[in-house]
Amino acid sequence: MDVSRYADLFLSESREHLTAFNHLLLEWEREPAAREPVDGLFRAAHSLKGMAATMGYAAVAELAHRAENLLDLVRRGPAPVTPAQLDLLFRAADALERAVGAAVAGRDDAAPHAALVAELDAEVGRAAPAPAAARPAAPAVPAAGKGVAVRVTLSPDAVLKGARALLVLARAGALGAVQAVTPTPSEMEAEAFDGRFVFRLDTAAGPDRIEAALRAAGDVESVEVVDESAEAAPDAARGRHIRVDLRRLDELMNLIGELVIARGRLDALSARFAEPDLADVTHDIGRLSASLQGEILQARMVPVWQVFDRFPRMVRDLARQMQRQVAFRVEGKEIELDRAILDEIADPLVHLLRNAVDHGIEPAEERVARGKPAMGQLVLAAVRERASVAIRVSDDGRGIDRARVLHKAKELGLVADEVEQLSDDDALAHLIALAGFSTAEHVTDVSGRGVGIDAVTTTVRALGGSLEVKSEDGRGTVFTIRLPTTLAIVRALLARVGTETYALPLTHVAEMAESRRGEVQLVQGREILMLRGQAVPLVRLWERLGVPHAGPRPTSQPVIVLAMGERRSGVVVDALLGQQEIVVKPFEPPRGTTPVFSGATILGDGAPALILDAGGLI
Repeated sequence: MDVSRYADLFLSESREHLTAFNHLLLEWEREPAAREPVDGLFRAAHSLKGMAATMGYAAVAELAHRAENLLDLVRRGPAPVTPAQLDLLFRAADALERAVGAAVAGRDDAAPHAALVAELDAEVGRAAPAPAAARPAAPAVPAAGKGVAVRVTLSPDAVLKGARALLVLARAGALGAVQAVTPTPSEMEAEAFDGRFVFRLDTAAGPDRIEAALRAAGDVESVEVVDESAEAAPDAARGRHIRVDLRRLDELMNLIGELVIARGRLDALSARFAEPDLADVTHDIGRLSASLQGEILQARMVPVWQVFDRFPRMVRDLARQMQRQVAFRVEGKEIELDRAILDEIADPLVHLLRNAVDHGIEPAEERVARGKPAMGQLVLAAVRERASVAIRVSDDGRGIDRARVLHKAKELGLVADEVEQLSDDDALAHLIALAGFSTAEHVTDVSGRGVGIDAVTTTVRALGGSLEVKSEDGRGTVFTIRLPTTLAIVRALLARVGTETYALPLTHVAEMAESRRGEVQLVQGREILMLRGQAVPLVRLWERLGVPHAGPRPTSQPVIVLAMGERRSGVVVDALLGQQEIVVKPFEPPRGTTPVFSGATILGDGAPALILDAGGLI
């Protein structure tokens, strides 16, 4: 059988097992005496070994097998896992990830991992207790029969092992049909029976229930349930879920985008001709296309844990490298984002987390001297905010040294020499996000090149989002990324300035207002509109865009009030044209132009319109 067509599926499932492997290692490192993590690690390694063997990836299967040997030895041993063994298993996880990628790419080579395999074998040899008497190898899983394979090992000091094994089989029989028992029940009565046996169990019970039932027989050292239908072949049945190539979802999104544009033109034609039959058909097409659009958008939504789950291991390794004590916590893992956004936001989050460990959280001795716990706290959290998602990276470290930032900015000529302080968080965020800006004294492989926050800002703005910074000296820093839940199709407010129409996504639109003559005040050279007692800075869109605007100023003008976190700003336009669903098309503005556009779209009448970026306007 040609299994190469299953390579992508193998890669996807292997990554899931390796993600679980890393998380369980972290859990085990926190509680070395716990049993649950090592059992889960053993199952993950065993599953990966079986999948790789089925695919013919011998190097991956061998590496997973050697890791499995060490895990099996430790879980059976009386002593908890040692730090050296954990480090070895962390390295094995990294090697497995590389080996899986190489195997799928056609380079299933054991040579790069030979030294690690030797280390794993040597550790097994050192940790293995000297046996009182050699025990025969465990019987192989019988090929015949239905259901799951069950391996049972009785305690070495169990008396009447044959009778105890028959009692275990009786317990199994209460759950389903027992088949293909090896060795046979009659062979179990022989004196040479060592208490290891295997059988197949045709049951609907899950592994936990099976294990609990068999252990209840007493004198059972271990029970291993192997559902080979799930691990033997990557194309096994998957219930009501299937895996779909993301490219197909992208193409479906492109097609539904074209349908939305066509629907808008049909709406315009229907309104022009006022034909009842045409209006009915237009209504039906609108309803059906909206439902289809919703289903496709939902199919693209994935929980953020699919990206967040890679960060605990990264933070752990970075903290060790930087000699920091860091407790890392992830919140809101169930929040969903469009897959395209989630993939793009991964690298910015890496920059922010590395920045927090390197620049934010102090060394333990410095924290203790300041009256803080030696262990620093780092939190990655996702929360839903109206039509957007906020992702926060917060630490309880030293905070951003504003005086140092200001000094560096003066050196680079970014602020005037007479500026005495940097109290505004927005100004602080602007400065540290400039390309090449860094306060690090030395360049390391972690930081100091001045590209981190700049790269974050660039990516976030390209996704139609914003980046905010809040920092308090000695208390810590919070970086907040706000993103739309999807990029492809959004609901937008249409506004006119002069003869041009612009679209502004509703994600950050808080309300509509009007600016009347006499209500606008001038504060420190900036126009302010008092709205219910709150001062809202105004931006006249034609001035921001540099658009000619020679018409007389009316007595009142529409104001679009934008809100991004605690920041609010009012955008003054000539007229509001209503709301419309728009299809976002990528747009690369010419060099030197004002950075306030996030894309372009086609309106219902076929005319193009630029999409405004709320972050750029604020």
